[in-house]
Parts: sequence; structure tokens; C-alpha cells
Amino acid sequence: MSITVIGAGKTGRGFIGRLLAESEKEIRFIDRDAALVAELNAKKQFRISFFGGKRADFAVGNYTARTWDNVQKIEDELILVSVCGPNLPDVGAALKTRLDPAKHYYVITAENSSKPAKVLKEAIGMENVSVSESTVFCTTIEKDGLNISSENYPYLQCDADLLEGYTPDVKGIRPVGEFGNFLTRKLFTYNAASCVIAYLGWLRGYTDYGEAANDPEILELLDRNYAATNKALCKEFGYEEKDQAEFAALSKVKFTDRTIVDTVARNAREPQRKLGANERVIGPMLLLHRYGEDTSVLEMTAAAMLCYDNDGEDKWRAIKAEKDAATILTEIGGVPADHPCFARIMAHYKAFSKDKF
Repeated sequence: MSITVIGAGKTGRGFIGRLLAESEKEIRFIDRDAALVAELNAKKQFRISFFGGKRADFAVGNYTARTWDNVQKIEDELILVSVCGPNLPDVGAALKTRLDPAKHYYVITAENSSKPAKVLKEAIGMENVSVSESTVFCTTIEKDGLNISSENYPYLQCDADLLEGYTPDVKGIRPVGEFGNFLTRKLFTYNAASCVIAYLGWLRGYTDYGEAANDPEILELLDRNYAATNKALCKEFGYEEKDQAEFAALSKVKFTDRTIVDTVARNAREPQRKLGANERVIGPMLLLHRYGEDTSVLEMTAAAMLCYDNDGEDKWRAIKAEKDAATILTEIGGVPADHPCFARIMAHYKAFSKDKF
């Protein structure tokens, strides 16, 4: 069985290509970069190494590669699209002229962007095409030549409802029902944990994200928050405890991997957005409170966000110059002054403003 992959960049070949190769599928890459296509066909394989040597190198070799100029018709019923969001309309237009109107196709977008399935579905404009979307958790970095360095993340989770009953025959592709809930799960698990590390790490003077994530005190707080969040998400959405624990554990492995080069500043940028009422800190904090779980770590994180300052954060500095912390917490964070979490956040804020963490 062959599967078409549109976009042979670091995600397309390093993550999607690896998942398909692990299921022993033939891959048909399509990419607009003629030089990349020529190199893929000339070398006939590329290798994926894994951060921290967590598994042996993996070779991907059962593929062909073409530019759009050399694609007349696409026969594969499953198509994975790994291009940047702004390129989706062009991909949709190219697909529209190369799909058989008498055959049903299933397309999954594999790049994190805003409403990618809707954008691509409208660009294709054909009733015989089901377009789903996924969220990509796997970090990949282009290495030497075609080779890729990658996180050893095992799954591509996609919207099952948009696949209309179709299940891809690829063990690493996981259709998930009620995908909106899954995105909330990701926001409250992954993104919340990232904020715990970034903002508390900033308070402790870290600039390197991996170093902050491995600070013993931050790790203890991270584990405490994972435990509370896992319980609340299982209660809210009915996830199995084992499945949610694995989901959270994969995020911890990612964040604590020192071989993934990242900065505290990149993960902490735009606190005015991340402090929003339905965002990655206040959102899960209110959920935990509703279920009687431990909110203390997210309260500390919210307080650290209110303290945060860094060069380049002009919008945040302007907000802080105009409003005090309590007003920001109420107006941007949506936390009422009479909410139990409000007083605790403000107490942490006052303590952090004086003595840090």
C-alpha cells in the first residue's frame, strides 16, 4: 500500500515519513522544491537519529519523490499534507486538478496552523474528499543533507469525525473523536507544563529551557501539576487514566530533553496572550479548582507571568505600565477578585516581586 505525502520537509519526511516507514508503507513524496526532490531520488534513503540516543537510527528508503509538474493523477486514497498553513490554498488547487472525481480520498493535514482542514477542504472544493487535521507534537530538526534529528514521538493524533469513519492503516496515526476536546487536553497538559517551566524557570534565572526543565524544584512542581491535571482531565472528558498518564509523560520527556535546544524566552513570549481566560494557565487552573484538585502550581505560574519581563515584550510592558497586576489578572485572565485562586495568585505575585522563587 502506498501513501502520498505532500511536503518533504523536516516534518514530512522526518516524522510523517518515519511513521509510514514504521508501518512498512511505500511513500510517494510530492514537493515543490525540485532540488530536494532530485536529492531524495538520487540518495534513495535518509536516516533519522533520535535526540539523546533514545533509540537506534532509523532508515527511510521505500519512497519516490516528484514535483507537482510530474504528477498527473494521485491514486492513493490516503494523502498526508505537511506544508505551512499559508501554502494550503496552493496545495488544494493542485490537488483539485489531480484527484479522480469518481474516487473517495482521505486527506490529513500534518502541520500546526489555524483551521487547516477547513482551509484545505475549501481550496480543494470536491465532495469526494474528506479532509481531517492533526496536531504535531514531534520536534524534528534538519541535520546533514536529507537526514533528520527527531524526538521519538510515536503518534499523529487526528480528527476522527472529519475522516467520516475511515481508519488509516498506519499504526502511528490515531484518529481521535471530539477533537476539540483533544486540543483542550493538549493545551492543558503540554502548553500548561511548558508555562510552568518557562515562567518559573525565568524567576530562577534560567535562559536555557532544558536546564530550567531539569531544575529539581521545578521538576517537583511539574510532577505535582501533572498529577492534578491528569485527574481533572479524566473527570472532565472521560479519558482513561493510563492513556492520560502516557500523554503527560510524553510531554515531560520532550521538555526535559536537554538535546532539544530551546530558550526560556521563546516559550515565555507574549504572556498577555498566554494568560488569557481560556488559555494554558488560567483555563486548566479553573478546571482543577472545579474538580477540587491542587491548583497551587498554576497559581504560582500565573503569578510568575505577572512578574515576567524581557526585552522585546513591548506589548506586555505597555499593558503593565497601564494596569496593575490585579487588574490584569481580572481583565485578561478572567479571574474574579472574589475567586479563591485570585488571592493566592496575588500573594505569590507579591512574594515573587520581592524575593523571586
